Amino acid sequence: MKLEEKTKIRQQILKKLKLQREEHRLQKSLVIKKRLFETFEFKSANTIMFYISIGCEVETRPMIEEALNMGKRVAVPVTNVTSKKIIACEIKDLKTQLCEGPYGIQQPKKEYIKKIPINDIDLVITPGIAFDKKGNRLGRGAGYYDRFFKEVPDKTPRVGLAFDFQVVEEIPTLSHDIRITRLITN
Repeated sequence: MKLEEKTKIRQQILKKLKLQREEHRLQKSLVIKKRLFETFEFKSANTIMFYISIGCEVETRPMIEEALNMGKRVAVPVTNVTSKKIIACEIKDLKTQLCEGPYGIQQPKKEYIKKIPINDIDLVITPGIAFDKKGNRLGRGAGYYDRFFKEVPDKTPRVGLAFDFQVVEEIPTLSHDIRITRLITN
């Protein structure tokens, strides 16, 4: 039953994401970026793990670029399809160090894969299709981030980025689902 509910919410929000006009997506992403950069969690973090946005998600590339320009250490996920895990890898240049990885998501090229110890990460910027106000998150359904969060210390903030229409009343949860600690919207 919960899986059916999750699938229904995922389909509804994905449809809204795809219908959103590109200029609105980029404008709203800038508002979210500004709000993220004003948080204590961001300001105090030395090492930040970002996701690299795809399709109609909140655009993270300008956030990554600016964080790098500020002297922050930036990690992005490298997907291991065999183990169904993501590995945090340091990146210094979005333009030259990335290639297309599994699921069409950009990740560091093999020669630039430099794993960052999980304990070094001060903040994890988390993708999601939908979120609720309790911090529950609905991803794409493969569980990569839930498995990753099991390895991340509890004290490390997990911040979700979402457009306002991605926030729903309630997301059904399963035992392996791990909440985010904060949600930032436009």
